Amino acid sequence: MPQLIMRGVDIAEIMKISTALVEELAQLCRCGKDNFTIDVLNATSISEGAIVPTFPFVEVAWFDRGREVQDAVATAITNHLLTTGIPEVEVGFKVYRETHYYANGQPFMVKAGPPVFD
Repeated sequence: MPQLIMRGVDIAEIMKISTALVEELAQLCRCGKDNFTIDVLNATSISEGAIVPTFPFVEVAWFDRGREVQDAVATAITNHLLTTGIPEVEVGFKVYRETHYYANGQPFMVKAGPPVFD
């Protein structure tokens, strides 16, 4: 957590940028690099009865870190992906609530004080 789920991107290109991307995201989110996962999904997109290229899209699943961090994360992801040669990318955020998240069957708990992120 955070989890980046990508589609419509070339896995070899993502492998090339993954280290620098995760390093930047870890700094922005103030958490360890080992907290991030990147999954590149193989998707088949269909429009008007034909297979068409899948539009580049990244979904970020995480605990809310505020709008400022979210904006910075979206910008970082976009900038890194644009270096792979794709013309545009969209980034969406799926926010988990701590009360609805479990690790090894146990509820995720927020300690007293500021929220604890990864």
